[in-house]
Amino acid sequence: MPSNQWLEVGDKVFHRRYNPADVSVGVVLGPTGATVIDTRNNPEEAQEIIRDVAELSALPIVAVVNTHAHYDHTFGNQVFQDAGIPIYGHHLIPTHFQEYEQPLLKQAQKQPQSERDRGWHDVILTPPSRPIKTASKVVLGSRILELLPLGPGHTETDLAVLVPDAGVWFLGDIIEESGPPMFGEGSKPQGWAAVLASLLELIKPGHTVIPGHGEPVDSDFVLRQQGHLEQLAQEIGQAHADKKSLENFRFSSDLRALWPEEFLREAAQDGYRQLGG
Repeated sequence: MPSNQWLEVGDKVFHRRYNPADVSVGVVLGPTGATVIDTRNNPEEAQEIIRDVAELSALPIVAVVNTHAHYDHTFGNQVFQDAGIPIYGHHLIPTHFQEYEQPLLKQAQKQPQSERDRGWHDVILTPPSRPIKTASKVVLGSRILELLPLGPGHTETDLAVLVPDAGVWFLGDIIEESGPPMFGEGSKPQGWAAVLASLLELIKPGHTVIPGHGEPVDSDFVLRQQGHLEQLAQEIGQAHADKKSLENFRFSSDLRALWPEEFLREAAQDGYRQLGG
């Protein structure tokens, strides 16, 4: 469950789980500054991150990294931009914002009573100021971070963050621990397992992996989830090849025992859409 404290998951690398939604936030402390990974769901929650980082260290926040475009990881961006802090993220985040987050935000701000608990009344969509198109090594706070744009999986905007000298990965929602993988809003279930397979070539034994929601995990956990997602993609692909309708398609008992029906339905819809109908 979310806690009210930072957990040191590597040398001067910290993870904290926040309500609502048990969302992960990371902090990497370098000799001259702190880097924050993901900004939560609204400006008020982003301000809470800033206060909590100040309790952790007197170092200034010098950079932010978004692991992907979804609102619970990016809707606090404006607070950091207003403070003049650069934000790194996948170069397709603006496109995703326009297609998915912008309609959600407009609807919520038009009818605030429907989304009162999200606190979106003053959110301004703020894409990264430093878009990342290719694998990059960046020096933030005098510490090297590796930023790896990933292929389509949870979204088309997933970005892996590696702190190489600590062996810690921040993967956003490409890995989930406290709940099942989330589909919808542009997920690509037919490519998700392949993305994880490519990451598993880089994640070494002993590395720590921070999921988008939940507790830190290891490479074995990633491998298991990759296998489940591969099975899901195979079943969707076979059903599509057999020209089964979505209404008549049902996942195997293995997957139905693993993940809730509503998540699997969304995965099937996204998979069929990805395969062309």
